[in-house]
Amino acid sequence: MVTTSILRFFSLLALLLALALPAYAVGVEDYPLLPSTEKVSDGADVLSRAAIAELQRRLEVFSDARVDARVITLRRLDYGLSLQELADQLLERWQGEDNAELLVLIETGTNSVSIQASSEVHSLLPEELLLSTAETTMAYPLRDGGRYRQALIDGIDRLGVVLAGGDDPGPPVVVEPALIVSNIPSAEETANSNGFSWVIVLLVVGTLVPMATWWVFSR
Repeated sequence: MVTTSILRFFSLLALLLALALPAYAVGVEDYPLLPSTEKVSDGADVLSRAAIAELQRRLEVFSDARVDARVITLRRLDYGLSLQELADQLLERWQGEDNAELLVLIETGTNSVSIQASSEVHSLLPEELLLSTAETTMAYPLRDGGRYRQALIDGIDRLGVVLAGGDDPGPPVVVEPALIVSNIPSAEETANSNGFSWVIVLLVVGTLVPMATWWVFSR
């Protein structure tokens, strides 16, 4: 009886896990047939309301250029699906007649980024620029503690500058931390120092002199 109850419990647990896990894995079928009126879809729940509102404002420059730019975050992808493939599938599904499409996707499970655009956008934002923005401008804040808001702002701003006719500001300059000069000598410096030899001499003298003095006066 007990064994049967245990088996039923684990069977129920396995069923619940099987039902729960796919909810975190995302595929194109998890998105609506028509794009949302909201330009930011935070499926991974990593952006605050203030951050979403800020991103919405920054995306307005794309709307002014008749580019339908959207930001999507998700926790993880369906098995065998790449982030670029998902972006391409969404572009095909949401392709409109009036606006060109641009998608910025972040998978928080791996902190990976993909920026994909319809062919109409490539004359304004070349593929090389999209790739560089994803792999450098946005990748660094993601590696640096998963700063999703900063990564999206940096990426959108770089693309926005080029879209507005400006020169590409390029990837961010990563400043390596300066080496701290220490006043503490290294082990090698200590070994080569004359001061170390003097310490040995003083220790020997401090030990032998009292012993010699005691020996002389004890006779």
